[in-house]
Amino acid sequence: MQRAEFPRGAAIARRLDVREHCESTNAELVAAVTEQPSDYPHLSVLITDDQRAGRGRLDRTWSAPPGAALAISVLVRIPSVPLSRRGWVPLLAGVAMTEAIRAQVRSDVTLKWPNDVLIDGAKVCGILAEVVPADPDAVVIGSGVNTRMTAEQLPVPTATSLALAGAEPDEDALLAGYLGALDRMLTALGAPGAAAAEDARERVRAECSTLGRDVRVLLPGDRVLDGVAVDLDPSGGLVVRRGSESIAVAAGDVIHVR
Repeated sequence: MQRAEFPRGAAIARRLDVREHCESTNAELVAAVTEQPSDYPHLSVLITDDQRAGRGRLDRTWSAPPGAALAISVLVRIPSVPLSRRGWVPLLAGVAMTEAIRAQVRSDVTLKWPNDVLIDGAKVCGILAEVVPADPDAVVIGSGVNTRMTAEQLPVPTATSLALAGAEPDEDALLAGYLGALDRMLTALGAPGAAAAEDARERVRAECSTLGRDVRVLLPGDRVLDGVAVDLDPSGGLVVRRGSESIAVAAGDVIHVR
């Protein structure tokens, strides 16, 4: 991959580094921002189609054959976003990626709480957000998008790719669409007034196919919560109804029960 392949993405990113390969785009960008913060403005991006030791949620490893997936890490600087609203940052990243992927395929594209993107119910993208050490206003958001992955290359049967959904992936359009939407949403999240958080909540609600579904939530400590996902709480947590009880979940793995 070459930087010249991303003219639209480069026009939005404040800094765009394209690598032939990386161990982990998130780890490398976090380290670079920590060491030289002034060199990395808001919307600095590190991207590769050959990530060899990526990490997902709960420290799971994530890798893909070279050229089969796009690993995107973007630094967002959010000093204007109050701490009480920052739980919406990774969720809005999921919405932004949902919109960017929807522009490439004709299939049904939705968001699974908290921030996996699905095509026809199969996972095409996962997102992980990390605060930069010693700078709580700097967050690196990593996304792994299965772009050209074949059926034989899928890590699990419940995954898919843009190519398998019938698209001819346009990585530059994907990056530009994602960055543009993410920047607009985070700017709106940082606006003064209580309406900003409610607007974020409505955006996520509109895309989230988890709501209204029977779910099984795998919680820390090997606990399991079965119920119906009914809403998002004011901080972005998933509200699950179990009988007459409503339980807000801040973190956990969600399984859509068919």
